[in-house]
Amino acid sequence: MNDRILIYNERHLRSVLEVYTGHYNGHRPHRSLSQTPPDDRADPAPAGNVRVLRRTRLGGLIHEYWQVA
Repeated sequence: MNDRILIYNERHLRSVLEVYTGHYNGHRPHRSLSQTPPDDRADPAPAGNVRVLRRTRLGGLIHEYWQVA
């Protein structure tokens, strides 16, 4: 399980922070917003027979999931 990341320099730090803030504001569910991310503009996928896709971010530190019809 990869739950840490080693930051090499300022450029790498900025890159990591950009990915993380994009995930936090654009994908991660927030309880206070009824499990939607702050920047969510997409319509929810219809319930039923759907596939789930996973995207790994920051070398496995973060995983994002999407439903695909």
